[in-house]
Amino acid sequence: MTVNIIKLCVGVDSVEHLIESRKKDPRNHGKDYNFHITRFKPRRAKEVLSGGSLYWVIKGQVLVRQRIIGLEDVKTESGTKCMIMMDKELHLTENQPRRAFQGWRYLEKSSAPDDLSKDSKIQDIPPELRSELKELGLI
Repeated sequence: MTVNIIKLCVGVDSVEHLIESRKKDPRNHGKDYNFHITRFKPRRAKEVLSGGSLYWVIKGQVLVRQRIIGLEDVKTESGTKCMIMMDKELHLTENQPRRAFQGWRYLEKSSAPDDLSKDSKIQDIPPELRSELKELGLI
């Protein structure tokens, strides 16, 4: 069974800001993946690696996901940590409100927001407006 991870994207204001910060980070240059270093390795690693994604919460909304392609232990100054390796392609998702939390959490497939269709005009609407239209039942 597949399980996902959900994580706050601290210091990022939008999906575009996330993309730009990934491009500017010199640690990502020359690699065919993006990564995030976290304190603990998931205990359910097999389930995460069987098709799981990392869902990013930006400004209180799940807006985007990246497919997880690997988990690796890395040595740092403060001990061994876990590197979550992700596909560089970002998939926009339906907005899903989330309260702040620390670290990361598991996100069951049944609770994960659906991807937005790549050819959908909804992708062109800013996330805040998309949330309001969804609340009003207009999309």
